[in-house]
Amino acid sequence: QVQLVESGGGSVQAGDSLRLSCAASGGTLSIYVMGWFRQAPGKEREFVAAVTRSGATFYPDSVKGRFTISRDNTKNAVYLQMNSLKPEDTAVYSCAAGRPYCSGYGCYSAAKEYTYWGQGTQVTASS
Repeated sequence: QVQLVESGGGSVQAGDSLRLSCAASGGTLSIYVMGWFRQAPGKEREFVAAVTRSGATFYPDSVKGRFTISRDNTKNAVYLQMNSLKPEDTAVYSCAAGRPYCSGYGCYSAAKEYTYWGQGTQVTASS
């Protein structure tokens, strides 16, 4: 059973940066596709980024060019570097691990393809 714990959230001004971390225990992350999702109050969960086992990355247009996902299999961790934060980025950010049988953006952006989830960390960007 893989357990995921996020850290690094906080309250910042619009335009600032934050780096989220996701640490795993109970299993090795190297065999999983890793994703970040976010959910704002009153809104549906939204895909933010994914990185495959080979290191390929996927982003929605809303964060492309501002957010960067990376993984360090030696540390059993995944990171999300968020630059130029906007008020609309405010949400609870959760990392997830999965081993989907599908591939491509439509696959990796789907929450149902992920088996393990962290509890989330709050990110607030104020104007």
